[in-house]
Amino acid sequence: MIAAAVKWVGGVDGFLELIDQRRLPNEFVRLQCRDIEQLYEAIRTLTVRGAPAIGVAGAYGLVMAIQNLDTSAFAEATADKRCSMADAVECLKKAADYLGLSRPTAANLFWALDRIKNKAEDFVAGRARANLRELQEIVLGEANAICQEDVDMCRRIGENGEKFIKDGSGILTHCNAGALATAGQGTALSAMFEAHKKGKRFKVYVDETRPLLQGARLTAWELKQAEIDVVVICDNMAGWLMKQGKISAVITGADRIAANGDAANKIGTYSLSILAREHGIPFYLAAPSSTFDLSIKSGDQIPIEQRSADEVRFLGDEKITPDGVDIYNPAFDVTEARDITAIITERGVIERPTPKKISEHFK
Repeated sequence: MIAAAVKWVGGVDGFLELIDQRRLPNEFVRLQCRDIEQLYEAIRTLTVRGAPAIGVAGAYGLVMAIQNLDTSAFAEATADKRCSMADAVECLKKAADYLGLSRPTAANLFWALDRIKNKAEDFVAGRARANLRELQEIVLGEANAICQEDVDMCRRIGENGEKFIKDGSGILTHCNAGALATAGQGTALSAMFEAHKKGKRFKVYVDETRPLLQGARLTAWELKQAEIDVVVICDNMAGWLMKQGKISAVITGADRIAANGDAANKIGTYSLSILAREHGIPFYLAAPSSTFDLSIKSGDQIPIEQRSADEVRFLGDEKITPDGVDIYNPAFDVTEARDITAIITERGVIERPTPKKISEHFK
């Protein structure tokens, strides 16, 4: 397994270390983030990406947000001190709002930011004589807990999902839902890693995933590192492979799942779900509980991030479209619950998801 994509180094005065995913597969480079502005840019530019990994990174971002507050205001347990502690919590809230603007679709980011904010508010409300250092330690402790929980959830998702991979299977996946997208061993790829550990022999077909080629660059690299048989295909080849009988199942990750089971994932996932339905191929999503947004009824309410036209306009440094041509570049699309065979989570498997089944799953 590759080294952690997201790693906190040190104590409350530490920093966040990220694998720079823009440089893979040709270079393996680690980036040190020491403030939230740097982290915001890292998330926005996909230095760190994948819904669970972004959530963990955001949690650690709030640790950095209160590292350099003026500690002189926290010297004594006075009414002024309590006001200053309120100011520290307000600083956290503003930092969370700021980081939330970096990627609007992934539910895990907002889940993690809200969890840190709530923990900080509860701590300050319950401790009349709390000080800044204690608050910093509480925030770091909660961020560490979110990170470790993601590691554990990834493993359990893999254990729950490997049964859908049979000897001799051809598995199709889209974008990257591996260790690079999480704090652990991934979501969709976790099922493949667990199946591989059990000695199953199968082939994984990886969509290149235009325009940023996360499949060709990242997923293929991870599977190659794990010595799993992997084949990269262009995005427009998937239907023909299905017709040829090469694909036994489609397994992808997800960035946000609505209460009815509609799911947002990397652009192109919706098309795969339609192709899979047409060819009678099971279509699975693998995602942790933190990816569910039960506050929204359906995928129609999921905000879809629009990214820079230059991601389509250029291939590397080479311009590939004519001047003056408009570009449309949504980062995600939404797969309808009716086309999802099952959602694999750390809690178990939701077969043919419906609002009732999802509600029961979370009970």
